[in-house]
Amino acid sequence: MIYFLIFLHVLVCIALIGIVLLQSGKGAEMGASFGAGGSQTVFGASGGNTFMNKLTTGAAIIFMLTSLTLAHLSSSGSSSSIMSSKTAPAKPAPQQQSAPTTSPAAAPAAPQDAAPSVPAGK
Repeated sequence: MIYFLIFLHVLVCIALIGIVLLQSGKGAEMGASFGAGGSQTVFGASGGNTFMNKLTTGAAIIFMLTSLTLAHLSSSGSSSSIMSSKTAPAKPAPQQQSAPTTSPAAAPAAPQDAAPSVPAGK
């Protein structure tokens, strides 16, 4: 079903682009009203405008309906996030440490100052 809708959507997109490109611009109607381009119209003097407008409206309605349907189908399916099915790992309980019982021999030596101290009297 979704593949048919995608195919229809792409087909209507291409058709809508072609229909819009076939229409004449707004500036061409001023010259056509004085008879300058009346012999070159395919659908007659006034019939082409309404036919192309109806064709554009129909293609636009189908485009919008397929867009909304595809958006609804894609959101109602499974979640789009790949992490939604994963659960957060449980944090291990902090271990309680007892007071260290070290002998003076096992304790690390205190670091010695690298710079000599300055007497306070000077």
